[in-house]
Parts: sequence; C-alpha cells; structure tokens
Amino acid sequence: MKHWLAFSGIVLFGIAAVIMGERRKVDIAASPSALLYLIADTEQELTRMPVSFTRMSDEDEIRIGNELARYYASSRESKEDPETIEVENYLSQVGSHLTPYAHRKLPYQFHYIPDKYLINAFALPGGHVYVGAGLLALMDSEDELAAVVGHEMEHIDHYHCAERVQREQALHKIPFGALVALPIEVFEAGYSKDQELEADREGERLAVQAGYSANGAIRMFETFARLYEEYRARRARTPQEELSDVARQTLEGYFRSHPSPAERIEQVQKMIASESWPVRPERDLLIAYVFWTAQARTDFESGKYSRAQQLATRSLQVKPKQEKALEVLAKAQFAQADFAAAANSYRRLLELNPSKEDATREYALALAADRRSAAAEFQRWMDTLRGDKPQDLRVSAAGLDLLAGDATAARSAIALAKASPGEDWAPKWLADLAWWYYLAGDYPVALELATDAVQQRPSVNRFVTEQVWIQIENRRLADALENLNTRYTSTIVPDRTMARAVALWQARQQDTALSDFQIAIERQPQWENPLWIKAVYSPLVAQSIHEMQAERERRKVQVAGSR
Repeated sequence: MKHWLAFSGIVLFGIAAVIMGERRKVDIAASPSALLYLIADTEQELTRMPVSFTRMSDEDEIRIGNELARYYASSRESKEDPETIEVENYLSQVGSHLTPYAHRKLPYQFHYIPDKYLINAFALPGGHVYVGAGLLALMDSEDELAAVVGHEMEHIDHYHCAERVQREQALHKIPFGALVALPIEVFEAGYSKDQELEADREGERLAVQAGYSANGAIRMFETFARLYEEYRARRARTPQEELSDVARQTLEGYFRSHPSPAERIEQVQKMIASESWPVRPERDLLIAYVFWTAQARTDFESGKYSRAQQLATRSLQVKPKQEKALEVLAKAQFAQADFAAAANSYRRLLELNPSKEDATREYALALAADRRSAAAEFQRWMDTLRGDKPQDLRVSAAGLDLLAGDATAARSAIALAKASPGEDWAPKWLADLAWWYYLAGDYPVALELATDAVQQRPSVNRFVTEQVWIQIENRRLADALENLNTRYTSTIVPDRTMARAVALWQARQQDTALSDFQIAIERQPQWENPLWIKAVYSPLVAQSIHEMQAERERRKVQVAGSR
C-alpha cells in the first residue's frame, strides 16, 4: 500500500508540474541564451524531484572532467598569444592560493577564455575552472577574481558539477563513455538557487581563508547589478554598441539562472558579521591593463577618443611597453588633433617595433601637421635608428620633403616603384606617394600614382578610398561616386561615407550629401574638428564640410521655426 501511495504522489507531482509549467510559459527571443534558460529552469525543477544517484568516484569525475576539457579546447579557437598566456598564468596563480583550503583535494586547473562577450565563469567536474574575458574586464581587484574563482571551485567541491553530469546521463540515457560530448552550455548555465548561494558562501570562505577581502565579492555583485541595468537602458546606436547586445544576452542568462545580487550581497554581509571576518584592503588586479587596453580600442572605434586616450594611458602606466596600447593612444591623440602627442606615441611604438605596419607612415603624418619642422624632425629620428631601416622610411621621408618643397626624393622613389611592378612593396609606395602629393597640392600627379596603385592592388581598400579623395579634388566626381557605390555597398565606413558626402555636395546633390554627412560625423566625430580636417585633407574638403555644417544648422533652425 505504501508503494502505491508513493507512486500516486509522484504521478500527482508530475501532473502538477506540467500544469504549472504551462501556466508559467515565458516567450524568449531566439538567441544562444535560450538554451541556457532551458538548462537553468530544468536544473531548478529537477532539484525538487525525488531523484538520487550513487555518487561517482573522484577518479571517474576527474576522468570525465579532463575529457570534457580536452573536447572543449579542441572545439574552440585557441589563442596562444603572450597576452592570453599571461592572463591564464595569473588566473592559475590566484587559483593556487585557494586550492589548499578546498574540502576535496582535486587537481584543480584554471583556464582563461579570451572572449570579451563571455561575462561569465563556469566549472567542469573534477577541477577545471574557466573565466571569460568579459567577466575579468569588469574587475579591478584580485579579491573580486578570488571570489569568482572560489565560487566555481565550490560548484566542483560540493559535487554540483558531478551531479549535473549524472542528471544529464539519467535524463537522456547517455552511456557513461559518451558523456564527454555534453555541450559546454550545460555547465555555463546556473545551478539551483540553493546551490548558487552555497557556492557563494563556501567560495567566499575559501577566498577569506586565503587572505582575500570579502568586500571583493560584494563589489562584484554590485557591478553585476549596475551593468545589467545599464545594458537594459541602452539603445544600440553604433555597430560597436550593437555588438554589446551579445554581452547583454549573456547577462540576461546569468541573472535568470542566479539569485539576485541583493540577496547574494546580503548573505556575504551576514557572514562577515557572524564569522568576524577581518577588514582587509583589496589587492590590485595585476592583469587589469590587458582589459583597459581592449576597452580603449573599443572606445576609439566608437568615437570616444578622450576616454580611449585615458584608458590607454592608464594601461601604459602599469605596463609601458605595450604595442597595442601605444597604437590606440597614438590614434586617439591624432583623432583629437593633438598631433605632437600622437607623434611622440608613434615614436615610442616604433622604438618597440620598427617594422610595425603603417606606423612609420602614421608617425610622418602626425609630424606633417607642422610642415616647417616635420622633415627635419623625421630625419633626426631616422638618424637614431641602428641596423637595417624599414623600406617605408624612404617614402615617408620623401613625402615630408615634398611638403617642404623638395620633390627630388619623391621623384626618385616613384621611378624605383614604377621600375619594380612585380615587387609587393611597389604598389604601396605608389599609394603612399600619391597621398603625399595630394597633401602637397599636386593633384594630377597624385591621381596618376593612386590610379597605378589601385590597378596593381584593386583589393586594398585604403588605396581605393584615397584614390576617391584624389578624384574628388580633380573634379572627377562621377568616377569617385562610381568607385564608392560599386566597391562599398554593404558596410558603412566613416571616411568613405564622408567622401561620398563631399562628392555629392560638389555635385550639388545637397539632400543626399547631408544624409551621408550626418552618418559620418556620428561614427567618426573628428569630422567636426577643423584642425584635424585641415591637417589630413585638402582645402576643398575642409570648405565642403564647413558648408555642409552651416547648411545643416540652417535647416535645423528652419525646422525649429516652423513648429
């Protein structure tokens, strides 16, 4: 009789679960996070079901975890650059501070996933802990990282990961040997509320025992709450912000499968009080500079030049010899028309890597803002170089001489490039010299050289774009527009969009010109800086942009007056 009562109870429970499931259906837009939602909801429902397993041995758990880790590593693109290695080594170092305090003595391993949209961390059975770049980028202290790592270790330590494997095996009748093919999303999703809070408690206890501040966990949860509200309120306006929707979806999945930040903060605060944890200062996150540089690049691409400069400068203060940070800093300074500072940053970049692609040209263009001293300054820098000098130096030096009124070196470089049509460097020399002639105001020669370069390398977008600007200056407006309309149809690039605006303006197609003009300045704000335009483009371009700005303002006033 008791067996029948138990069976009836389970049946009734199942029927009730189905009814409740139908009543609480939620519409979810098609996205990668939908799978995470399903796994998280399933996990939370399963914890209420009378299901039990014989706990697998540590040996089996370690073996499955190792196989899953190998399978995961083989399925994703591996980046073994020095930066990734440095971050992973640091992550392992922090993890090694916590492992002595774990209850289970497992072979813990710590992995870094260089995906800026992965605002998450997860664990695999047997000891593998993964932290995404998107999550690390939110931190500024090692104590925050210790809290996250400790949390994931406790999912392993308290058998949450192992139990999830066993549930998947039971639910889907998976043979033990085939468990290694479980999708990694099974482990990225959150666990039940009780398990998440348990991982918070025990993980933070690990961190405190290892000498970290409990405030790291509190600040991490506060950051989660603030960021999620910011992402919900933001409306994507640029391609870069549209890409951040991937991060927003990750956060949505995270919050759906985890307790609220307020509840998690309250639990840590109670533990601090009840266990009399000491007040400790937080430690700097020693690899934070990697993420400051990455954010600086994102800010630059979004037109936030001042913020990009600040972040790149901050990163370089921690680690001065960074090519990526110096390049972003130089570009941000140049975009703000701080040409002297940009020249200095490019020079520092070239000291680290004399063969850095296009850095010599960009350095020379930054110097060219002051034509009186540019050639001499460039020559003084060239004299400091030892060993073989990059070929590009010759073209840049010739270009600066050309701006100073001496075309001798430029003519010699042209003759050499035209006599070497089969060489890879020849079309680049012709394109670079074409731009120097453009800046010097010799537009016919510039057009001849640009046309030669494009004929030899029609797939190089920079060559074509610069040819378009030179065609505009030579009043070849139809040719310029044909180039723009046939070669660039799928992607909006600010300099090409502005080139089309200027060509249309010169062709007296004002309405279309102003539409392109507005798009270009929204995506590349330096187009509103007359100092930058004057240094980089011709007087005709500067005058056209000035006229379009004036016409745009006139129309705004006219519309406002008619309301």
